[in-house]
Amino acid sequence: ALLLLAVLIRAGGGSAAALPLVINTWAFRTAAETAWRVLELGGSELDAVERGCGQCEIDQCDGSVGYGGSPDESGETTLDAMIMDGNTMEVGAVADLRRVKNAIGVARKVIEYTKHTLLVGESASLFAVRMGFPYEDLTTQKSLSLYSEWLNQSCQPNYWKNVVPDSSKSCGPYKRPEEATYKEEHTSSQSSVHNHDTIGMVVIGVSGTVASGTSTNGAVHKIPGRVGDSPIAGAGSYADSTAGGAAATGDGDIMMRFLPSYQAVEYMRMGTDPTVACQKVISRIQKYAPKFFGAIICANTTGSYGAACNKIPGFTQFHFMVSSPLLSRPTEQVVDCI
Repeated sequence: ALLLLAVLIRAGGGSAAALPLVINTWAFRTAAETAWRVLELGGSELDAVERGCGQCEIDQCDGSVGYGGSPDESGETTLDAMIMDGNTMEVGAVADLRRVKNAIGVARKVIEYTKHTLLVGESASLFAVRMGFPYEDLTTQKSLSLYSEWLNQSCQPNYWKNVVPDSSKSCGPYKRPEEATYKEEHTSSQSSVHNHDTIGMVVIGVSGTVASGTSTNGAVHKIPGRVGDSPIAGAGSYADSTAGGAAATGDGDIMMRFLPSYQAVEYMRMGTDPTVACQKVISRIQKYAPKFFGAIICANTTGSYGAACNKIPGFTQFHFMVSSPLLSRPTEQVVDCI
């Protein structure tokens, strides 16, 4: 039925536009297929985002989403997720979620059953249990192996600086030196193409209604308590049914400082083509962190879409998934980094 919907072709260059649209970061095909199927069966845009990102949590997409990946310094896997309704501008998010696998499902419940936006840590887990989610062990043999290998490599790499003992040579526990002698450190990414960090998804319905969401287990060997960009509205993703939606992936510690998803949507609100909006966001971050690892997807309310990424060694192209009436099936697309 979706294939019979009217196709809207935007005048001028750029991507052909059609609604409904599902776009998500990386070549996470089953996530795209799941979200598209939800729309085909009459589900809402929020339903599609929740189920699509939730599929990646089940699949442990690339080891960077869901349980059993990205152990922190103590060997524990914790989850961050958010979901946003572009009609009401409501956001539900959880961070540092422990022992609960369906992080974006819990985030959806934050919208539905609370007046809050973001719940964190043990309290988020207690909320999840009250909402009917079971406690489950997020550790797997793979995450234990990753943690063990890291310990055997003197805890390298890690996210500490200006501490004793020297964090570049040994494990902690670290503490502040008695006399602070700060070294100038250039801002660069610890994340790599093998540490994708996030699924981000934007869904736009037939009427132009926008929803977005993210889910991740965060940075490998992060300091316990660390929260990245994924569960932060405007950073990990942003949805506004009067303009469009965007979602980011990569080094959240750097990217969240620029609210890239919010900025991209604002560019599109001003009439900027989605591809150009994505590129402008990447360029803005490049001025401060030229070696950062990251990418962003953008889509406006007509269904026109684009993506952009920062070019660094080992990461020169960004792959993402698109589903629309113009495509016979969810399709992997690629963009050259700038």
